[in-house]
Amino acid sequence: MGRAAEMTGTTAGFLRALGEHGLITPLRSDGGHRRFSRYQLRIAMRARDLVDQGTALDAACRIVILEDQLEEALRLNEQLRHDAGDPTPTADT
Repeated sequence: MGRAAEMTGTTAGFLRALGEHGLITPLRSDGGHRRFSRYQLRIAMRARDLVDQGTALDAACRIVILEDQLEEALRLNEQLRHDAGDPTPTADT
């Protein structure tokens, strides 16, 4: 937990709070230590950035969840278009 907090520029308490809000759920080692994925560390850093900007923790968690859902929906939409052979350009072009 300490190493993850150091890597994200947060505290162990902040990471625990993210878990309590359901934003991240680390795996546990055989010894009971929390093990965070790189993805979870990126999520924690995004939440930290929002909190640093003055967003309440619960709102920051919700924003990160919605951003993640949007990213996944866009990815799925692009994959479906590709699979269907749709030449429609993406929003980036």
